[in-house]
Amino acid sequence: MTADLINENEAVFEQLFKKHFRELHAYSYSLLKDWDIAEEIVQALFLKLWEKNEWAHIQTSIKSYLYKSVYHDSLNHIRRQKVQLRYQTLTAHSMKNHTDDAAGKLKLSELEQHLNKALNKLPEKCRAIFHLSRFEELKYQEIATQLDISIKTVETHMGKALRILRKEMKEFLPFIALMLFNMFRS
Repeated sequence: MTADLINENEAVFEQLFKKHFRELHAYSYSLLKDWDIAEEIVQALFLKLWEKNEWAHIQTSIKSYLYKSVYHDSLNHIRRQKVQLRYQTLTAHSMKNHTDDAAGKLKLSELEQHLNKALNKLPEKCRAIFHLSRFEELKYQEIATQLDISIKTVETHMGKALRILRKEMKEFLPFIALMLFNMFRS
């Protein structure tokens, strides 16, 4: 290409840019509602046309070609934004669930440790009766028979055990309530 032809191409391209940039920018803005991104899309279109020298080979109306290109580039940008937003939402949701699970496991571990400490604070007879009732799921009559004591003694020791545990575990009551709520909700 000769220098005259290059200069002529640059002048024609510059005239094309000046003639259509504003209206294409306004059109892209009407689709995107973002001034800067609309500007970037139109500039990128003109840059691509210049670099690939496509503008000189357009067979249809240059104006309709430019509008169609801006339309498609703007829609592609919207699609990319939606995909990115969907990914961010899924990632945030996944991270929240993972964090909630980790925090829940940590709190559950802490709860178990605290429960073991509280159980160890129970008098031996209370602890044995509580264990038979709550962990081995025996009825008061079965506990009384097994330990050769009255049902009233079993009831007294269970009442004492529950009072002590309630006092020792009071800071965990909201967590326990939430855990039970989630268990029965599922």
